Amino acid sequence: MTVMTANLAGVDVRAEIERLRKERNAVILAHYYQKPEIQDLADYIGDSLELSRRAAESKADVIAFCGVKFMAETAKILAPEKTVILPDLDAGCSLEDSCPPEKFKAFRAAHPDHIALTYINCSTEVKALSDIIVTSSSAETILSQIPRDQKIIFGPDRHLGGYLSRKFDREMLLWPGVCIVHEAFSETELIKLKAQHPGVPVAAHPECPPHIVDHADYVGSTSGILNYAKAMPGDTLIVATEPHIMHQMQLAMPAKTFIGAPGADGQCSCNICPYMALNTLEKLYLALRDLTPQVHIEEGLRLQAKKSLDRMLEMASGTVGKGDLGAR
Repeated sequence: MTVMTANLAGVDVRAEIERLRKERNAVILAHYYQKPEIQDLADYIGDSLELSRRAAESKADVIAFCGVKFMAETAKILAPEKTVILPDLDAGCSLEDSCPPEKFKAFRAAHPDHIALTYINCSTEVKALSDIIVTSSSAETILSQIPRDQKIIFGPDRHLGGYLSRKFDREMLLWPGVCIVHEAFSETELIKLKAQHPGVPVAAHPECPPHIVDHADYVGSTSGILNYAKAMPGDTLIVATEPHIMHQMQLAMPAKTFIGAPGADGQCSCNICPYMALNTLEKLYLALRDLTPQVHIEEGLRLQAKKSLDRMLEMASGTVGKGDLGAR
């Protein structure tokens, strides 16, 4: 979806978003990686697990999802009666792209005694082929409920899967996908930055490769990193994830200093997610005005994908017994 800003001359975009939000009975959900101006307008800001719960519980008629496509599709899976709009349908995900459904299906078929524990950063079709969906904030809780003798496929993020495998001493078959944002951090530049700020802790997202995670004092989801920043005793933190999370940190903790972990050029600008950046206030306004682009999912596919998401929501709350788990 391409927005011609000339068509919006004279339009007070923020005021129109507020008007349309009320007129449409719409809720605006925004991921922590969205631009600050979108975060500031959102009804709810969160990570994938939090936003999934918000979508499932929402009483709104319209869900305007400011994130990427798989997130908006998750909202539609969990709330099919809602109109779900995404400001830009081109807002995809490198992890989703790395895991074509037909190849994942063949991989599963080759390992019938494994369950598929799949990261939420995947297509609806891959969710439908999975047993349990996880997010970075729920993965450890869910994995701890799976019997140790149960064989596991983990995809599409090999870095998150590898981190879980090492932490829990669980052998898993890992799909070879990576997040282009977290892959861009430089270990050499991070070491230099730590030397410039001795004693300052590092918080890293588990989508980061091991050579970054190994330097972290805390590893967790975006919401986990935010909570760590609030609880840490010091006043400075190096943050190894998409830098827009620091907007919420600065709002919540204005007296603290947050430094983005650098890329290969010594800067963190290369770690801005190009897909998340496609959403703008102008596109959000047009999406609310025209109720397009909408997310549509075929009902049979939706119901199959919902099974793995329901398991995620149940197990993240600890309500599924170990006896309920097993290969399909």
